[in-house]
Parts: sequence; structure tokens; C-alpha cells
Amino acid sequence: MTARKLMLITGASAGIGAEFARQYAARGWDIALTARRADRLEALARELEEKNRISTIVIAKDLAASDSVDTILSEIADEGRVVDGIVNNAGYGLTGTFFNTKWEDQADFLRVLYTAPIELTHKALSGMAERGFGRIINVASLAGYTPGSNGHTLYASVKSGLIKFSESIAAEAKAAGHHDVHCTALCPGFTWSEFHDVNGTREATNEMPKWMWMEAAPVVEAGINACERGQPVIVPGAVNKGLATLTRILPEPIGRKMVAAQSRRFRNTDG
Repeated sequence: MTARKLMLITGASAGIGAEFARQYAARGWDIALTARRADRLEALARELEEKNRISTIVIAKDLAASDSVDTILSEIADEGRVVDGIVNNAGYGLTGTFFNTKWEDQADFLRVLYTAPIELTHKALSGMAERGFGRIINVASLAGYTPGSNGHTLYASVKSGLIKFSESIAAEAKAAGHHDVHCTALCPGFTWSEFHDVNGTREATNEMPKWMWMEAAPVVEAGINACERGQPVIVPGAVNKGLATLTRILPEPIGRKMVAAQSRRFRNTDG
């Protein structure tokens, strides 16, 4: 069995997930890649193996499926491996409002962005504690600090939940004496990826000031470094840090008005 540790990355086929795979592979981790698009995962796996001389496991699975977590962990175990780290990155923005979307779509959204990450963490955490090592990064969002918006109804709720969940896991690990089991919520703002193409807001977001955007590489690097330090939450970038601070000090009614005004610019509320 290899001495290298294994990092499981969800939503690894593009964007922030693929960048996490590249950076962890460059640090000498073996990588388990999971997402829906097998062709992209296989191409990325070949790239990582050739460039970094590490091993990969490719698991094409939709996290919306109720058996997805068990299937992923079972396939990893079948390879004789254990999960030493997890990047819970899979996600998307569900267009429309709560009024004009189907519950099935909302339920899938909750499963992919919230339930599955928590289930993955729960089922891998005991092994991490037994081995005395673990790294968990939950990709949350700056939206987790802001008031709810018109459209993308559950997005801020889920991301806020991931922040609190990550803080709790970090606190529990420390209290239990598992000092090398770290859990971090990464809270990026606007990041260049396919996210806005998929949810139909690319044209609107392209009109936003370039200073509000970050590339995926520094976002991911900030998340990895924070997790290594045992930092429960990290907001990457000076602009995003400033916005996160602003949300804490603004009176709530003003914050809601600001979000309402901005929602019209970059939220797709069409059903």
C-alpha cells in the first residue's frame, strides 16, 4: 500500500474542484476525483498522474443520488485505500425562486450542497480520528455571511450552514484531542469558473467590476493553507474579507436592501 495520503474531491471535473486536485497532487497527495462527468474526470486524472507521479481514483457519481456517499466510499475501499482528506466542493446555483421551482429540484440541491458533504464528513471522520490525521475543506461562500436574496433561495442558507458545521467539527476535534484533524470552511466570493455559466448569470456577472473577482488558484491555495493551520474559516482575498466584515457591522435592514439591489444584477429568478 502506498504511503501517500488520499484526498477525495467532489465536484472535481472543473473550476475550483479541479484546481484543488491540481494543488493537492502537486503537494504529493493521491487524489480521488468524483463528479458526474466521467470524461472530464478521466482527462484530469491522466494530467495529474503524468505531471505529479501520483495515483488517482475516478468515480463518476451524482451526489443527488441517495446512495452516492456509500458508493463513493465503497469504491475507494475496494481500491484498498482510506480517505485521509475531503474537499466538499460539488455545487451549483439553482435558478428561479422558491415559488417557481419544483421541490424535487430543491431537494436535489440540498442533497448535493449540504446533506452529502455532511454525510461524507460523518462517515470518514471516525477513521481520521483513529489514524490521528484528517483534513476537511468545505467550500462554502461569502454568500454565507449575507442576507437571503430574491432567487437562488437556499444558496446562502446552505453556505451559512456549512460555515457553522465546519466550525463545530473543528471545535469538536480540538476538544477531543484530535489535534491533527482539521476542518475548514472556505468562503470565496466571485471566482472565475463555470459556475455562472451553468446557472445562467454569466452575462450579468461579466458586467461586474474586475476587482471583485478572484482566480481559482489563489482561492484554493488560501483554503489549503488555512486547513493546514487548523483555521476553521477562511475568506480569501482582501476585497472579500472587507465585504465579510461589512456584513457583520451593517444594520440588518441596510444589508437586506443592498442584497436586494444586487440580486437584480446577478440572480436569475426565471423558472
